Amino acid sequence: MFIIIAALTGIVMSLFLLLKNQPPEGRRISLRNFIVLVLVYATVMTGFGALYLSLELLGLSVLLEGEELKYESFPHLVEDVMYFSAVTLLTVGYGDIIPQGIGRWIAMVQALIGYLLPAAFVVTTVFYRETKPERL
Repeated sequence: MFIIIAALTGIVMSLFLLLKNQPPEGRRISLRNFIVLVLVYATVMTGFGALYLSLELLGLSVLLEGEELKYESFPHLVEDVMYFSAVTLLTVGYGDIIPQGIGRWIAMVQALIGYLLPAAFVVTTVFYRETKPERL
């Protein structure tokens, strides 16, 4: 249960960090913003991966690979859930691992976040540039 709460907290804090971060004065796009965006993606991907992992370890089968999610070891399970999380967040969707049950709803939320992150990044940058007072 702690892992689920930590994962959800990390996801929310990452999204807040993205929306709070503004480019340095006089620059449209900064290396800092790009690094923040990459870190937000990594945190959201890891948070959702931890959520899928927690649910699988609790006995709730949320992912299928063929008939069931097969893994020989814990590291293999971590690899599978992180792979699925990355593919879902980046809206690639290969289809080799598919969500089921509550996993479908979680995957929909994750895909929506992955789809909206770049838009939020652009909107925040443009909004900041348009509302910044002009210097004389």
